[in-house]
Amino acid sequence: MSRAQQPSRRTVLAVAVAAAVTGTAAPAAAAAPRTAGSDDPGQAQARPIDYHCWTTFRDWRCGTAQGARPVSGSRPGVVIGAPAGRSDYTDPHTGTTATWEYATWTSPVHRLTVPATEVIASWNAHTPAGTWLQVELHGTYSDGTETPWYVMGRWAAGDQDIKRTSVDDQTDGKSTIWTDTFAIDDASTGLRLTSYRLRLTLYRRPGTHLTPTVWRLGAMGSDIPDRFTVPASTPGLAQELAVPRYSQEIHKGQYPEYDNGGEAWCSPTSSQMIIEYWGGRLTPEELSWVDPSYADPQVCHAARSTYDHQYQGCGNWPFNAAYAATFDGLQGVVTRLASLTDLETLIAAGIPAITSQSFLKEELTGAGYGTSGHLMTVIGFTADGDVIANDPASPSDEAVRRVYKRREWENIWLRTKRYNASGKVVSGTGGVCYLYFPAHPTPHQRKALAAVGVY
Repeated sequence: MSRAQQPSRRTVLAVAVAAAVTGTAAPAAAAAPRTAGSDDPGQAQARPIDYHCWTTFRDWRCGTAQGARPVSGSRPGVVIGAPAGRSDYTDPHTGTTATWEYATWTSPVHRLTVPATEVIASWNAHTPAGTWLQVELHGTYSDGTETPWYVMGRWAAGDQDIKRTSVDDQTDGKSTIWTDTFAIDDASTGLRLTSYRLRLTLYRRPGTHLTPTVWRLGAMGSDIPDRFTVPASTPGLAQELAVPRYSQEIHKGQYPEYDNGGEAWCSPTSSQMIIEYWGGRLTPEELSWVDPSYADPQVCHAARSTYDHQYQGCGNWPFNAAYAATFDGLQGVVTRLASLTDLETLIAAGIPAITSQSFLKEELTGAGYGTSGHLMTVIGFTADGDVIANDPASPSDEAVRRVYKRREWENIWLRTKRYNASGKVVSGTGGVCYLYFPAHPTPHQRKALAAVGVY
């Protein structure tokens, strides 16, 4: 269905999974107190998730800038002021070397409320032609040592200046970057990331006044306990949102240079559904490159606009959130949710969510397939509490709306490990989701987002 959960991404959990299977006790730090116990299955005593971001003019002023400057207005951000210098960049996917002016902005240190085994950065920015940006992370471990500066992504909205890319082979022997995810190599040792800084490097063609503008920069750190199953939650909402329906399957064979064509486009297809739910539209000019005989050309555009040339897929989580934020009035983040109760809180405020899950065919009644990694859009809940999802792995747009059993669905989404078709223990996403919402949320939306740790 997607490359979003291919083995290279979360191989990092192999040690912890092996420990669980052999009966080795997990460290206390990995088992934060949770609600999800038998006494009160729907509540969590402590969220094992910490999402933090920089978005306000004051935030941007508090960072350390070299050539960058904050800008105010209805959507404050950071831009290139007087460039700090020039540097050459050789694009690994084209072999082209070009010189760029650059400026940097480095965040203050954020101390995680949950010492983390994993961290995923995400950002929202405008990158006009002739500009691009890089996001890096530097952290401190619980043993007092520090990580190197890790590249979390090199990104532009388009693909003419550089090829959008993650960076492989980044490790210090304690942690590794798996496409878009920082992960502790062996969580069973008790080692955690306790704090981090993020650094932006903004690039533009020399001698111009162009600049990227970054409006949101943040990261989600988490320490989700290893688990094959999660406690059942209690239904609390019956509501459905009117989200457009798009199938990835009708794009099979189209533009195979983007992850072998539409059959693997679950992530951009889901992104496009929610973007259009919020009113985002592509112009005829933006879609002019798509074969006019193809239905739903905006899905092809979303695939091209989220494609990670190193990962060779459209399932890079931050790249999807950044794509959503290229539409006027939208912002996007990557985070984790702790329960279906969190999803109900969002749906009640009119906010759908894109969730990542993996499962065997028999584990999700009515799906008709199994997958090692798949994205779908949660748009509501039935009166019985079952999950209503726009599932892009459907034969037509009309067939996209599905109803999945609540207990099955919450388990395949929230668990961190599972058995695959060969009986091997492999990883699950532990509640990863993308959230797209207005740049200026209503009070109800703001309250719902805050309830799930996003602001």
